[in-house]
Amino acid sequence: MDENNWLPELILLEDFSGNWENYFQTIYQIFERDFENAKPRFGKYQVNLKRHPTYNGKSATFWHMISEGKDETERTLDIRRCERIAWIKPMLENFCEVKPENSSPILWWIEKRGNEERYHLVLPDFSYLVVVAKRRDFVLPWTAFYVEYKHQRRKYKKKYEMFWEEMESQKS
Repeated sequence: MDENNWLPELILLEDFSGNWENYFQTIYQIFERDFENAKPRFGKYQVNLKRHPTYNGKSATFWHMISEGKDETERTLDIRRCERIAWIKPMLENFCEVKPENSSPILWWIEKRGNEERYHLVLPDFSYLVVVAKRRDFVLPWTAFYVEYKHQRRKYKKKYEMFWEEMESQKS
């Protein structure tokens, strides 16, 4: 049984007969539906978008969800990210800010980036990660990506385990 069956189907380019324009339009429509036209929540926080810089009239958040790269002007489209664009909203909305159980559909931990807290939401097999930046009274979806390699999945699992070990040690 697929443990991720609660997530929407992948949006596959092959289902569009390889027509990139139609495919891109569809993934953007999903993003618009889930984030521009809806008001999703992340626990008690409103989900907002990083709108700038824009590229081809699309928000920075959208581009971070479907492309990779450090330089904003030279990001590369990532088909695995595109395929999973519909997964982001349900992962945000199914987040629960308590320690995840082994049977939880979403595991999570927090990492500090300067003064900023970033929530890392991951599927139990560590194959898909959504990063959310916490602001004072809202959150920004920062990026989301498929974790392809086993060594990367092990790295994220280690971060998850270390975070919760630290939380447990602070309790005692």
